[in-house]
Amino acid sequence: QVQLVESGGGLVQAGGSLRLSCAANGRSLGSYTMSWFRQAPGKERDFVSAITWSGGDTDYVDSVKGRFTISRDNAKNTMYLQMNSLKPEDTAVYYCAASALRLSTSPHIYQYWGQGTQVTVST
Repeated sequence: QVQLVESGGGLVQAGGSLRLSCAANGRSLGSYTMSWFRQAPGKERDFVSAITWSGGDTDYVDSVKGRFTISRDNAKNTMYLQMNSLKPEDTAVYYCAASALRLSTSPHIYQYWGQGTQVTVST
C-alpha cells in the first residue's frame, strides 16, 4: 500500500511562487508514474502535470506550461511541483497521484491519491 502526503500549499499573491511536495510512505515510488491534479470549488478534478518513473518524460496542461515545473527524487520517494507566476485561476486543492501504468492525463488510471493541499492565489 502507498500513502501519499502533499505539503507546501498556502496563500500567495498573484505573481508569487509555491513549491508543492508529495511524499510517499510505504512502497517505493521508483517505478510509478506520478502526477498532479487540481480541483477548484464546484469543478471537476483536472490534470495539471505528470512525470514518468525515470523523470525522463513530463507533461503539462497548457495553462501551466512555462510556469510550473514537475520533478521527482526517487531516492527521497518524493515528487515536487514548482509553481511560479501564480494566477488567481490556479486557486484549487492540489492532489498528487501515483500509477503503475504509463503516463496519462486521465485520473482514472491512478491507483493512489493524497489528501490534497490548498493553494489560494489572491489578486
